[in-house]
Amino acid sequence: MTRARIGLAVLLIGALAAGLSFFRKEATVVSHRQARQLVLHYTLSGVEAPIILVGDSITEASTLPRALCGHPIVNAGLNGASTASDLGTWLVEALDGKRAASIVVSLGTNDALTARSTQAFEASYAALLGELAKVTDHLAVLAIPAIDVRGRVTAELQAEVMGRINDFNAVLPALAGKGGATFIALPPMPTPHTTDGVHLNAAGYAAWDEAILQGVSSICGTH
Repeated sequence: MTRARIGLAVLLIGALAAGLSFFRKEATVVSHRQARQLVLHYTLSGVEAPIILVGDSITEASTLPRALCGHPIVNAGLNGASTASDLGTWLVEALDGKRAASIVVSLGTNDALTARSTQAFEASYAALLGELAKVTDHLAVLAIPAIDVRGRVTAELQAEVMGRINDFNAVLPALAGKGGATFIALPPMPTPHTTDGVHLNAAGYAAWDEAILQGVSSICGTH
């Protein structure tokens, strides 16, 4: 009887360990995002009239300056975020009645990587812009950067994902217009412009940063 109980305990421990191993990566991502959202909540509570970048891990790792013409720049990039991540509701709550000088949305890469349809992408992006319009008079939508054949991104995967990215980028200008936002195009990217096929390298960020700063510079004359 004792041996049977010991054997059962070993099996349960093994199953638990396997389950923990399976979920560890996802749990780490969720934990990181929750911690970052908490930090951003406190950051936003301490600034006035910020320029906010809403985006995914490409935004999170960006190299933008801390301020532009007196407006603090708050990087609200969240690893794994997509247009379906309900970031609008979260940001409105985090601002807690404050207004942003400008909000730039840089999303779409994860939508493309997870094979969302253009119709679903448009619907969730429009909903996001509707939420963000409640807290700023200056919305901007950034084009989605291309991915490289690099790292784990094979030529076949790159072709598949770029088909969706091109479809998404094709609808973004009209989508931005309907949502009262300015569309910010990206310049031609250098080759290569990523570290792993998806995330930007220094040359990629140089072009990405410049596009954003030029795109939001119009608020510098606004009082």
